[in-house]
Amino acid sequence: MRVVRQSTPSDRGALASGPSKASRAQAKPIKPQPESKLIFVLGGARSGKSSFALQQGKVQSPRAFLATAEGFDSEMAVRIQKHKRSRGQGWTTFEVPTQLTEWFAGEGANYPSVVVDCLTLWLNNLLREKVRPRQVPSHIRKLLKAIKDCPSQVVMVSNELGLGLVPGDDVSREFRDVAGRMNQLIAADADEVHFLVSGLPLRLK
Repeated sequence: MRVVRQSTPSDRGALASGPSKASRAQAKPIKPQPESKLIFVLGGARSGKSSFALQQGKVQSPRAFLATAEGFDSEMAVRIQKHKRSRGQGWTTFEVPTQLTEWFAGEGANYPSVVVDCLTLWLNNLLREKVRPRQVPSHIRKLLKAIKDCPSQVVMVSNELGLGLVPGDDVSREFRDVAGRMNQLIAADADEVHFLVSGLPLRLK
């Protein structure tokens, strides 16, 4: 004979009351994990894109600045020093001419705010290191993947090279084309895209 136990009124009250105070006390709220955010800043020379990028990067700390420029001559070395002074306090600067993907994989999670300036020089450095133009999209996708894996806000700066005259030599034309394709790939993946003209930002995305 199968015995079915019926619940008493006191049983039903206990069931209706839900978990005990002890069990509720043990339950801890789950904190949402921070997500990555990619802000892409484009503009021409002296358009104000670097200053705008720094303003976006100041919202959190600690902050990292990834510099891709190299001081190959005295004029460039002076430019680099001016950029360092203009950033002010609160930035940890890393000189990363080509190894952006490796930096984000190893250090990115330690900095809630990262500014990369600039991708045009990074691209130039890659090509100088004998990376072929057809290999550039693969490098960009790996970089974007490494950024997405970091719980950080990343602001990336790049030059818009396609608004001037067509370059007069084939090497410059190829670089312009590769840079344009790079910008398109990053803009498509970015959460925000801003275009700077004469110091004025225009949000595109």
